[in-house]
Parts: sequence; C-alpha cells; structure tokens
Amino acid sequence: MNVVIMGCGRVGAKLAEMLDAEGHNVTILDLDPYSFRQLPENFGGTAIVGNGMDEEALRKAGIEEADVFVSVTPGDNRNVMVGQIAKHIYHVPKVVCRIHDPIREDMYRNLGLDTVSPTKVVAGLLKEKIEG
Repeated sequence: MNVVIMGCGRVGAKLAEMLDAEGHNVTILDLDPYSFRQLPENFGGTAIVGNGMDEEALRKAGIEEADVFVSVTPGDNRNVMVGQIAKHIYHVPKVVCRIHDPIREDMYRNLGLDTVSPTKVVAGLLKEKIEG
C-alpha cells in the first residue's frame, strides 16, 4: 500500500514507523526538516521537506499513486484543506484527517471526510477510567 502522511510530529512519525514496519511504502511530508528526527533510524520510507498545500510537494511525495493520504499537522484547517485536495483532485481512495475541534470534526465527517478527533478519543478514554 502506498501511503502519504502529511505532518511528522509525534503522531505522524509513529504512524509512519508502524506502517513502514508492516512493509507499506510510506512517504512523510513536513515543512520542518528537524521534525524527521522523530522517525526511527531504521525507517525505510521517504521523508520529504515540503508544504502539503503545494501541489508540487504533493506530487513529489507520490500523491498521484497514493492508496492512502493521512493529514496530521497541528492545524485543523490545513488538514481539512489538503485532505479535500487529496480526495477530490487526486482521487486518493482513502483520506483520513486529524481534526482537534470535535464540532468541526463532526461537520467534516458529515461532509464525507474520514476524520479522527483526538479530543473526543481522549475524553472518552478518560471517562472510561473515571467510571471503571
């Protein structure tokens, strides 16, 4: 599976590591070259410095051949915008966006994007711990 991940923070780097270990073809894109320090030394994928809102950077990352695009930058707006580009312009079959704001996450999910809200996930886990 060809996977393009935008954002090499803790989540993006860990996801890249996990998918690479499973044998997937992983490319991770980030604006800051220093962010790639979070990837393990044995990472077999490709790390590209670039802006995911730039179509040239997306093409360099392999968006045209991607089976999956994951957007996990710190910015909800950026994640949604590039997720829409991946889905509607490049027709990537599976696009997943991290959206911190639970209200916006609901809205974008209802508009057809696959979304994950870490705010909802953590709140749910904390509630389970409190009740359990």
